Parts: sequence; C-alpha cells; structure tokens
Amino acid sequence: MLKEKAKLVAFWVYLTEMSLVVSSFYAAFVFRNVYFSEKYGPLAPFESYLWLVYTIFPLWSFLFYYFSLYESQRTKPFWKEMWTIAKVSFSGTLFLMGIVFAFKADYISRLFITLFGGISFLFLVVERRILRTMARLLRKRGYNYRNILVVGTGRRARELAEVVVQNKHWGLNLIGFIVDHTENKIETILKSPVLGTVAELPQLLHKYVVDELIFAVSRKRLENLEEIFLLCEEQGIRTRVAVNFFPHMIAKVHLEDLHGIPLLTFTTTPYSELQLSVKRGFDLVVSSLLVLCALPFSALIATMVKWSSPGPILFKQVRVGLNGRRFKIYKFRTMIFNAEEKKGELLDQNHMEGPVFKMKDDPRLTPVGRWLRKVSFDEIPQLINVFRGQMSLVGPRPPLPEEVGKYERWQRRRLSMKPGLTCLWQINGRNHITNFNQWMKLDLEYIDHWSLSLDLKIFLKTIPVVLFGKGAS
Repeated sequence: MLKEKAKLVAFWVYLTEMSLVVSSFYAAFVFRNVYFSEKYGPLAPFESYLWLVYTIFPLWSFLFYYFSLYESQRTKPFWKEMWTIAKVSFSGTLFLMGIVFAFKADYISRLFITLFGGISFLFLVVERRILRTMARLLRKRGYNYRNILVVGTGRRARELAEVVVQNKHWGLNLIGFIVDHTENKIETILKSPVLGTVAELPQLLHKYVVDELIFAVSRKRLENLEEIFLLCEEQGIRTRVAVNFFPHMIAKVHLEDLHGIPLLTFTTTPYSELQLSVKRGFDLVVSSLLVLCALPFSALIATMVKWSSPGPILFKQVRVGLNGRRFKIYKFRTMIFNAEEKKGELLDQNHMEGPVFKMKDDPRLTPVGRWLRKVSFDEIPQLINVFRGQMSLVGPRPPLPEEVGKYERWQRRRLSMKPGLTCLWQINGRNHITNFNQWMKLDLEYIDHWSLSLDLKIFLKTIPVVLFGKGAS
C-alpha cells in the first residue's frame, strides 16, 4: 500500500515538474525577447520553436529517471537533490544544443537555449524546496510517516536509532527494538521499547503497524535469520540490513548488480561513473586546449633546452599510474644528460624523508632547467599523458617504480586514483614539505574527499602557484 502510494506521489510530482519544464521554455522565450532583443534582435515566432518542446518532453523524462530523481529523497540533504537537478538541466541543455547544431537550426538562439536550462533548473529547485517544506509540515502533524522496527540491541542498532531520532524530518518513526536471542533481555533502549524477541516476530508483525524492518545484527547471526526475511517478503514489509561486516574499514559500501547477482562492494575510491566521466571529459578538453595554446611557447622552450646543454629535448621516464600500471612520462629536460648516473653521489643530500629523492639546489640542473622547474613549465609535455588517459589534470603525482617498492602498505592506496599534473601537495608547499608521510596523507585526503568541485578548486589554485613559483625549488 505504501509503495503504491509512493509511486502515485512520484507520478504527480513528475507531471508537475514536466509542466514546469515546459513553462520554463516559454519563460525563456519571453525573457530573451524582452531583455535581449535590442542587442541580438528579436526571436522568430514562438510557433517556430514548438518542435523543440516535443524533444524536451521525452528527453527530460529520461533524464529525471536516469538520475533517479523520483527515488525517496527523505534522508538526502537538499544540496544533493539540487546537484541532481543541476545534472539534469546541464545534460538536457547540452543535448538540445547538439540537436540544434545537428539540424542546422541557425534561427534558434543559443542564448535562448541557455536561458531555458537555467530557468528550468531554478523552477525545479524552488518546487523541490516547497515539496520538502510541505512534507516536513505534514510529518509534524503525524502524516507521511514510515514505522520502522530495529532487530538488534547492540552498538550498531543504537547508532542507527540515534540517527533516526535526531532526524525526525525524514519521516521515520522508530516504534521499538527486537532483541536477538543471544542478547540479554532489556526493556528500553534510548526511550524506545524492546517489543520482544526474534522468535516472537511473526506475532509482533500482526500486532504492530510495521513498514520497514532493519536488521542491525552480526553477520554470523544473519545466516540464521533467513526465515524472518522470507516472512517479511511474504507480507510485503521492506527489509534492510545495517552493513557492519568489517567495522574498522574506511571503505565506502554500495550494492552493485552483476547480471542478476548482487554484489556488496567496498571501495575507498570514487565509484560514480558519471562524475568520473565528467572528470575525464574535463581532462580531454582542457589538455587539448592547453596543448594548442602552448605550441608556440613549447617551441621556444625546446630551443632553450637544446641550447642550454647537450642531450635530447624531452626527458622520458617510467612512472607508476593507476593501481600499479606503468607508463612513460614526458617532460622538458631540465638536467644535464647523464644526471641519473650522478644521482648516487648526491643521495646523502636528500632533504625529503622517505623513499623519494628531492634535493635543494641540485647541481645537475641546467640554468634553463632551474627556471623551468620553478614555474613548472617542464611539465607541459605531460599534457600528452593526460590526453592519452595515463594521467589526469588533478591527482596524486606519479611515483617512480623504485619508490613504490619502498612504500608501506597504507601508502600504496595513493595509487588507487589516476595520477595527476597537480594535487594538494602541489598547492600546499610542494618542496617545502619534507615529510614524506605528510605528503602521502595529503594524497589520501584528496582520494577520500574527492569531488568535481575539489578538482576544480585545486586546478584554479595551481595557477598562481605556477605563475609565482610558490614552493618550487
């Protein structure tokens, strides 16, 4: 019953939102004509654009469901819902631009399409904010609640109950606990009653109104509760399991499906294919533009390198990439030709703790190379590595194989993301950070908190670091 009710609500929300999307199309037309006609000229009659509405309706419908906008948003913060709407509006607007380009519909203003994307985003955000406010008001009056029963009375069960109690606006009503037969009999937990034991569950499900059953028991105990799962399945009661198989792990857990086989996945790296695709797209576009823009400057640098000392223009070296993959990195040569042979003589002057060799005022640097290092221009050829997918614009710096061989076990996790041109280490002092463990912790901090916005923040902060040579030796 509740499931069908949720579907009905989602259907009406969908109709409302499609109406708002179509309305925003007309609003964008009016806005463009009123405020931009004098500068760009008036638009064609509105009837000329109606065929786009027939494209918008199925396209936005697909995007709404593709981005799971009609799944329960009870426990999600509003900014995540806004981010989902932003992805819908951005993707739809880009697709419309592509259609206009493909059909060579030159009379359709690009500004008009952009305004439509922005206004539709604004309309949907306001509508979702109103829906949330209304839902919270209804829940305060006792409507739209789901009754949940927690099986277990241990630490995990108590943590779960605290979260539910502290977030009343989610619309979850904790009616009580079910004690596992291995636990001591107690009467209340966090002011909620213990209603009975697992053996008494069939009777309790008849006695109380239960919408969801959450199991917060040990993984060993789960094996013996198959009958309870089947009972809930027969009665249409939603069942959830509070996953705590390895409580000391830092990995995030999500459920995947492999051709019908459910897989519980533990990962410490980002797993959103969409966001990783956007990251890769950003790498491709920006690296391509930077390579083209840097061509004349690269020719000048190549001439300076060749003039400064005998040897090749480019320095090639094997580095370690994603999950141990090896690839050849490219740089403008900054040292004398036989620099690697002289490295052994300088090991006692290494100012970096750990397996990495870094030396201040390295005598092997050429005058041109010293300047290139200071402004990081020696790394321009690595844009080719980025374009080829071996590196990213932002990510942990790629280490040497011999350095990786000396890593402690926890340090190897920095290889779980594609290496990059710049990273937190780069913008937080670079060569002024002499503690190798501190460097590694910055890389792991990046991996654990990765987001597209963090990448953009690091990328933008790198610009002044490069221009002013901050932290470079």
